[in-house]
Amino acid sequence: MRYILLDKITALKPPHMASGVKCVSLSDDIFADHFPGHPVMPGAMIIESMAQLGGVLVEASMRERGRHDLHALLVTVDRAKFRHQVRAGDKMELECLGIVVHEDGGQVRALARVDGKLVAEAELAFAFAKVTNPTLLARRREVLNVWLTGSAEEP
Repeated sequence: MRYILLDKITALKPPHMASGVKCVSLSDDIFADHFPGHPVMPGAMIIESMAQLGGVLVEASMRERGRHDLHALLVTVDRAKFRHQVRAGDKMELECLGIVVHEDGGQVRALARVDGKLVAEAELAFAFAKVTNPTLLARRREVLNVWLTGSAEEP
């Protein structure tokens, strides 16, 4: 199963910043075992939420340069800090600030907040992989459209 840990992109201004939301729900599969009776979002899933938003930001930066065939792959996580627990029922507000984007990849500073309180932060680096499979490209456009507009249809 592929985890989509971003519900909506609320702002996308490549290459500078992106913001989004993940509404953490008790029905999320991650809470089946983490932890029964005390549902806490695993730190790895918080990082993945931030990485999905960061990947969108660096990919959008390259699309502005005419490169529509690149997929961002998370390659490093630096300076990760988890300051507070994220629990079922929380609305996690995500923000990624672009540090650098070039032909080989990019780097962002990622922040996660709940009720305005910083819960996690990290510096994330991405490498680009070239994607040529039309089915995969169509699926990626569909997910991006849902994140940006709430619909799989092209805007």
